[in-house]
Amino acid sequence: MKNILVIDDDRIILDSLCEFLSVEGFQAAGAETLKAALVELQKRPYNLVITDVNLPDGDGFDLLKRLKKDYPQTVVIMVTGYGTIESAVKAIKLGAYDYLSKPIIDDELRLTIERAIKQQSLMSENLSLRSQLQQKYSLENIVSHDYKMAKIFELIEVIADSTTTILMTGPSGTGKSVMARAIHYRSNRRKGPFVEVSCGAIPETLLENELFGHVRGAFTGAVADKQGRFMAADGGTIFLDEISNASPALQIKLLRVLEERRFEPVGSTKTKSIDTRIILATNRDLEQAVKKGDFREDLYYRINIVTVDLPPLAERLGDVRLLAGHFVKLYSAHHERNKLGITDEAMEYLERYQWPGNIRQLENVIERAVLLGRDKFIDVHDLPDTIRNDDNIRRSPYKPVALKQALAQPEKNIIRSALDANRWNRKATAKALDVNRTTLYKKMKQYGLDAEAERLGLA
Repeated sequence: MKNILVIDDDRIILDSLCEFLSVEGFQAAGAETLKAALVELQKRPYNLVITDVNLPDGDGFDLLKRLKKDYPQTVVIMVTGYGTIESAVKAIKLGAYDYLSKPIIDDELRLTIERAIKQQSLMSENLSLRSQLQQKYSLENIVSHDYKMAKIFELIEVIADSTTTILMTGPSGTGKSVMARAIHYRSNRRKGPFVEVSCGAIPETLLENELFGHVRGAFTGAVADKQGRFMAADGGTIFLDEISNASPALQIKLLRVLEERRFEPVGSTKTKSIDTRIILATNRDLEQAVKKGDFREDLYYRINIVTVDLPPLAERLGDVRLLAGHFVKLYSAHHERNKLGITDEAMEYLERYQWPGNIRQLENVIERAVLLGRDKFIDVHDLPDTIRNDDNIRRSPYKPVALKQALAQPEKNIIRSALDANRWNRKATAKALDVNRTTLYKKMKQYGLDAEAERLGLA
């Protein structure tokens, strides 16, 4: 049931409105003064406030300002017996949802309340979604125990609330976008928009228009004004990924935005100003690009104020186990799969792999294993061939071991792969491996593959 607070110094009108709201199915409470209203607001949350403009100890505009500051999720309807266009405009500018004149007509009030309640529901939903985003992309949710990442976390703590431009470097898949969002939600701009632009995914001819917008008639097909991404990020953060793809002409315009926070939309002579935090990212060596003449030197030095260099996953060996476990829980819940973890044997493969695609590749591998794996634990056979291929495995230092023991695991893997390829048909598998069925049965029992066949219902 929605709570509505009615404020009016006329007791007859106050009681009448409260009775009307109760009949309509709302929980209504009344107050005759500004002071009494503030006391009532502290007792319980209200979805809607209907207040008279003229109160004995103040006016509705004072209350409206207070509500917008302390109770931003509460929608306000202003009511007055002496309505003017000026006061109506003032009320709307201060944040009132609507402005009604006395005498109040039931049908008009009913319709206004219905719309206002919908507005309040949308505001609450947006607040909830924003809270979920803030939690999802918080710095605390970035999984790592690596000392290099710990240094990066310390740096972000220091720079998050500043307005300085940040350059993020590192190979593709290391989490630059996630880190940029973490900086945004760690900063005092967290309530503002976060706008991400992948410069490499937008054709060069359209990138300037996408970033700065255009005015009507700027080019063929520009039938209306279009707001660019920079203006959309006003008051918040814009993240420009793959900035090395910017054309020389666009680099000049970016330099001005970085220095002055001003620009002109395509086809316009009118300058627009923005208050936007700018984070850029690249997987290329910009210093080398400057030497080759592919990137402006002045722009490079302008963006290279604070650099966050994200290390590849191959240099964060201790994080592979941590991240893999995190992704198992994440995608087990997302895809409604009952996965309890990863076997030690499979984890050994994951920790020895080079991970050229970094965290993004590991995440995709685990999601695939969660979806396709038939056991409660992800095992070696649930991993892609690229992970199990010796050519992609990081070589471990030699440790003395009996040859029979060293060859056992490769032999088990070969038998397991052959069984998979032949849908666990033992006759076909024995033929493929060029061994008799008795030998295959013995090997399966030796390596526990017969028990696995029983668990899968393939015995």
